[in-house]
Amino acid sequence: MSVRPSARRSDVVSEEEMAHPGTVETPLTERSSRVSVARKLTRRAGRERAGMFLAEGAMAVTEALDALSGQHPPGGAPTEVREVFATHEGLRRHPEVADRCSAAGVALRIVTERAAATLSETVTPQGLVAVCGLPRPSLDGVLAARPELVAVLSDVADPGNAGTVVRVADAAGAGAVLFAGDTVDPYNGKAVRASTGSVFHLPLIRERDVSSVFAACRDAGMKLIGADGEAAEDLHTAETRGRLDGPTAWVFGSEAHGLGERSAELDHALRVPVYGRAESLNLATAAAVCLYTSARRVHRPEA
Repeated sequence: MSVRPSARRSDVVSEEEMAHPGTVETPLTERSSRVSVARKLTRRAGRERAGMFLAEGAMAVTEALDALSGQHPPGGAPTEVREVFATHEGLRRHPEVADRCSAAGVALRIVTERAAATLSETVTPQGLVAVCGLPRPSLDGVLAARPELVAVLSDVADPGNAGTVVRVADAAGAGAVLFAGDTVDPYNGKAVRASTGSVFHLPLIRERDVSSVFAACRDAGMKLIGADGEAAEDLHTAETRGRLDGPTAWVFGSEAHGLGERSAELDHALRVPVYGRAESLNLATAAAVCLYTSARRVHRPEA
């Protein structure tokens, strides 16, 4: 990363800087216009209005930059990184971020520690934040690829759970995660961090009408199977009976109320068997068990 002396103290970026993204001036403060605009992305309304979101931390920033040159998922779109904010300490700890910015042609803005803190939603900011364009994949486009496995989150409120399910779905080889109904924004800061970069690996679809999501999955040849702790049949029994064979859309309900009346719209409801004394499993853990059980069927040698 090259650094040239500042000729002025303006937040306006010169043509030279745009041509050489690794070139920076005096660190931007929390009062600079660029930081102020980015700070609005910590709120859902700001993200929707601007069509952008923040990816915070070394892993998220590097995943975002790496995704620029990678293959985007079926039905998805390549990740767009508008700029990266970094403190001197953040770059000292993670010098590879400057190299990746330079290689990808992404503007790198040095900011003060206080400015970085205003963009952070963590107790101990890492001093690295990427401003990314919101992907706009379509439900029809994603399902047209005929994925073998997708996860559907219906009215899930907790961003940590949502982000963890995205991470698990990515690891299990799912084709997409569908956020249906009154579900948390997958590009919420906490959800992005919990996904550990997986938000850049597979399409995330947001659709308010839950029934339309279910109908689209069925039209794509998928069975709708819900995770329900009160279901009569358990996951392992269903697997031995072949209920998990074929393309599957796993549906996970809210943390407080589960699937509720949505269970009637599904093909099957299954519970994760609990062999010990634990009362139940939380949403993200149950999703991991269910998705990996289906992934084992999809990727078994005879398949």
